[in-house]
Amino acid sequence: MDMKKRIHLELRNRTPSDVKELVLDNCRSNEGKIEGLTDEFEELEFLSTINVGLTSVAHLPKLNKLKKLELSDNRISGGLEVLAAKCPNLTHLNLSGNKIKDLSTIGPLKELGTLKSLDLFNCEVTNLNEYRDNVFKLLPQLTYLDGYDKDDKEAPDSDAEVYAEGLDDDDDDEDDVDEEEDDEDAAPGDEEEEEGEEDEEENEEEEEEDVSGEEEEDEDVNDKEDEDDEEEERGQKRKRDLDEEGEEGEEGEDDEDD
Repeated sequence: MDMKKRIHLELRNRTPSDVKELVLDNCRSNEGKIEGLTDEFEELEFLSTINVGLTSVAHLPKLNKLKKLELSDNRISGGLEVLAAKCPNLTHLNLSGNKIKDLSTIGPLKELGTLKSLDLFNCEVTNLNEYRDNVFKLLPQLTYLDGYDKDDKEAPDSDAEVYAEGLDDDDDDEDDVDEEEDDEDAAPGDEEEEEGEEDEEENEEEEEEDVSGEEEEDEDVNDKEDEDDEEEERGQKRKRDLDEEGEEGEEGEDDEDD
């Protein structure tokens, strides 16, 4: 796939000004030049063109915000003086696996005052005597050369790792914030739960009172019914007694007549 088509696919319906990272690794560059990349990529911060057959960076557009440029495993042998004008804020440059043979080739990089890390691994220039000391003298702004500083202290594996660590820190901070928010939210929640439990207890007590009241009313009704029944029985008994007395009176009169 050629570079222009690859750039089109990488855009994914975005405009060039929306792109901050662009990876074009292993695509094909015609005549060893950068194609399809324009100064419309004004927000681009990371560009990777690994193993695309580049022989020159002359056609690199003006990318003021570009910080990291991957050019490893190409066929670049010079022409680096354009980088200071094209990418004035470059901090990391990877030229490993190119055809850089002497220090004069990387001399123009001293114009990149923000350059922090340079990688020339697998370039012939690394075979020169006192290569590391001479590069640090030539480019005093450098912190890391081929992954190590002046004291041979290893740099982070990659800027991606540093970036990832930054993200992890942010995630930790966000987690802490989330935990604090959860704690803050927990207190009102507990209060609401306690209030809910109190309401349930009050409802249960009211229900018990209602049941008790109903039972008392039932008992009053039953007592009243029992009293009515007893009074009715007493009335019937009195009636029976009167009837019996009346019959006895009639028999007495009959006897007198006889």
